[in-house]
Amino acid sequence: MAERKPIESWLTDMDGVLIHEGVPIPGADAFLKKLRESGRPFLVLTNNSIYTARDLHARLRRMGLDVPVDNIWTSALATAQFLDDQRPGGSAYVIGEAGLTTALHDIGYILTDHEPDFVILGETRTYSFEALTKAVRLINDGARFIATNPDNVGPSVEGDLPATGSVAALITAATGKQPYFVGKPNPLMMRAGLNAIGAHSETSAMIGDRMDTDVLAGLEAGMRTFLVLSGVTQPADVDRHPFRPSEIVDSIADLVDRI
Repeated sequence: MAERKPIESWLTDMDGVLIHEGVPIPGADAFLKKLRESGRPFLVLTNNSIYTARDLHARLRRMGLDVPVDNIWTSALATAQFLDDQRPGGSAYVIGEAGLTTALHDIGYILTDHEPDFVILGETRTYSFEALTKAVRLINDGARFIATNPDNVGPSVEGDLPATGSVAALITAATGKQPYFVGKPNPLMMRAGLNAIGAHSETSAMIGDRMDTDVLAGLEAGMRTFLVLSGVTQPADVDRHPFRPSEIVDSIADLVDRI
C-alpha cells in the first residue's frame, strides 16, 4: 500500500470536538492556535444551519476559541453553494433560521411561498405545523425538496432535540418525496469545503466525534479520518460500523503535536 502523504490541511467538526454544551474541550484552544500559527489551511465544520459563520465566530470567541469567519463552513453555506451551482437565481420556501436564510440571500435567491423552485428544510428551534403543512403542499405541487443535513437529533442542555433529519422524515411520509441532504455525511459538503481553502483530499484530514457523519464524510471524500472520543461515538460503537477511522484518539488535545 502506498504511504500516505503528510497532512497539509485540517477539517474539524465543532460540537463534540472543539466544544461540548457550550464549553471548550481541553486542547481545543491549543489546536486552533497552532493551526493559525502554522499557516496551514483549515476549516471548522458544522451540520447546524441555525447560525451564520459570523455568529459562530462570535460564539466561539466568547468561549475563548478564535476561529476566523472564513474558516467556518456550515451546512447552510454548503446548501447555498449547491443551489447556486444547480439553479442560480432561483427561489425557495425555507424552514430555518438566519444561518440558512442569510446564505440564500447572499447568492441572490428569492425566498417565497409562491411556486418556489425548492423547499429547503434547515434547523430551527420553532418548527411550526403551519410551515410544515405549507412545505408538504408545495412539494406535492412540484417544488424540489432539499434539506441541509440528515441529523435526526441535536444536542441541548436539556437533552436531545428533534433535528432536520427527523422533520424531513415527517415531510417524506406526507409527500412520498425524499430530500437531497447536502450536509455531512454527503462528501459534497467536504469537497466544497476543501475547494474553499484550496486543499486536496490526499493531504487533508477530517476530525470528528461521529462515525455516521464525520468519519463517513471524510472517508468518502478521500481524506484521512480521526475519531475523537470526546463526543457522541464511544469505543464500543466503532465496530458496529462497516468502516473505521484512520485513527482513534481520546480528544483534540492528542492531535496538537500532529500539526
